[in-house]
Amino acid sequence: MFPADALIAASARRWSTEAVPPERRLDYWVGAICEAFLEMDCSSREARHFDGRLVSLARGPLSFNQVEATTQDVYRTPAAIARGARQPFYLITQRRTPWHVVQGGQRLGLRPGDAVLVDSACAYELHFTQSVEALSIQLPRAWVGQWLRALDEPAARVAWRDQGWGQALSAWCLQFAHEPGLASQVPEHLLSDQLGAMLAAALEPAVAPTRSGRDLAARAETLMRDRLDSAGLQAAELAQALGVSLRTLHRAFAAGGTSFADTLRGLRLRRAAELLVQPRLAGLSVAEIGRRCGYADASHFVREFQRRHALTPARWRRERLAH
Repeated sequence: MFPADALIAASARRWSTEAVPPERRLDYWVGAICEAFLEMDCSSREARHFDGRLVSLARGPLSFNQVEATTQDVYRTPAAIARGARQPFYLITQRRTPWHVVQGGQRLGLRPGDAVLVDSACAYELHFTQSVEALSIQLPRAWVGQWLRALDEPAARVAWRDQGWGQALSAWCLQFAHEPGLASQVPEHLLSDQLGAMLAAALEPAVAPTRSGRDLAARAETLMRDRLDSAGLQAAELAQALGVSLRTLHRAFAAGGTSFADTLRGLRLRRAAELLVQPRLAGLSVAEIGRRCGYADASHFVREFQRRHALTPARWRRERLAH
């Protein structure tokens, strides 16, 4: 089951078939998914016993949609496409059960954890033969165009849960499928950059690192170190300073097996660990140390540090300064 609503930001929109009588639940559900996503048809062999719940949380250009429902078949038809003005992409990941996607003449069998990118500008079918426990992230078309070279592919594209960067993308999607409220705890630009970088690395794998790519990543790291105290440091700002496109910068990191977000986090936490054990800085609060390493939110700094070092910053400092 999904976590309690308390874990989901209060700004989230919610739909539940519990709000209507059983005989009207499937009709209500069709309306809910059309309102939350875009115009689609939906049928279910369990129509008389249908149950569904949908939570939608917007974060910057992205929308995180947590879906739990009875077995169903969803259809995006040419007629619906013609009537609609928006044509976003959806990145969909099932938590527990296998399912199928049909698009561009291809039928793809998907396992739990596989992440599939579906283009709503092309007709598709989603077949959930057992149940739905999914995360569906709505991605604006312009946003996807910033990350992927090939935008208008006729068929759905899969980031397999056990191949290359698909492993990282799968773990990331499953985490948010379980706790979508986590999206409200991450700065919007980092959330967007992290997902975009993993999506590009998983669906358009970089070639083996070249010398120029390694040089670019090294120059980017140098700039990042110089600007670690900037809480709003973004990949776009770095790319502009280096005179390269955002996609080129992210692909340079991906070719080295990392990402902008992971590199930035590692550099910040490494500097924080160093500052915390300097005797001359013992009078500074943990929050101030975090601020000097680019963390505007002290609680976010503590969580990140403890996740990396298995100790809170205060305890890390206390144990090392005691020697």
